[in-house]
Amino acid sequence: MAQVPPALFTRYRTLPVSKELAVSRYDFAAQRLFVDAPLGKGARIDLSREQANYLLNVLRLGAGDSIIIFNGREGEWRAVLADTGRKSASLDIEELLRPQVAGPDLDYLFAPLKHARLDYMVQKAVEMGASRLRPVLTRRTQANRVNLERMRANVIEAAEQCGILTLPEIEEPRALEKTLAQWPQDRLLVFCDEDAAMSDPVAALRARAQPGSALAVLIGPEGGFDPSERAMLMGMEQTLAISLGPRILRADTAAVAALAVVQAAFGG
Repeated sequence: MAQVPPALFTRYRTLPVSKELAVSRYDFAAQRLFVDAPLGKGARIDLSREQANYLLNVLRLGAGDSIIIFNGREGEWRAVLADTGRKSASLDIEELLRPQVAGPDLDYLFAPLKHARLDYMVQKAVEMGASRLRPVLTRRTQANRVNLERMRANVIEAAEQCGILTLPEIEEPRALEKTLAQWPQDRLLVFCDEDAAMSDPVAALRARAQPGSALAVLIGPEGGFDPSERAMLMGMEQTLAISLGPRILRADTAAVAALAVVQAAFGG
């Protein structure tokens, strides 16, 4: 996976209810930074030029100021700004604030969208607890090229803003047919189908899976699935077709609605 500069810091706006985050004790005004380096008490991290510039010239932090850091693997730590120069800085790690915990086993499969709408969808999937982002190319997919580097930048930004500890994996785009042909027996595929019978989607999920089960949510392209794709999906025993209501939703809106259903059924 390509490495990209970490996204800019932002203050918290909303925090999803998650096992990763004790909301009642969390510092909503704290700044968080993703660092792609091993973390441990007493370690020193040399920041990239972009990170140093943001700390020193935008946030105007100085030596001895604290910031929260995480790497998606080893929990969340408090670090102190140490050596600084005009264009460089380093952090000394002082204490563990939150240990790493396992997140939900939730794949999010989606037909790629264009630019800003894909950015939004990726960010919301991270906030809603997706553990893997899996672009799938369907017969009606409108954007066949996916900028994985840009996706990773959006993943990092969402994780920094929302107190997320684990960064979702990002997979290379694959044809829907190939993805379904290799579908594991033990992963329930939640197919958001506008033609599904109107019923309680939360109850339908709870009837087919238990908390902690391996799940996947599939959102199709703007034009919907081709009839042959729908037949392939409905012919799989692992597929659960649910309705998201009577309204026609855009793909990015449907993503939020579907992932919210999963959270409602099993928590985050």
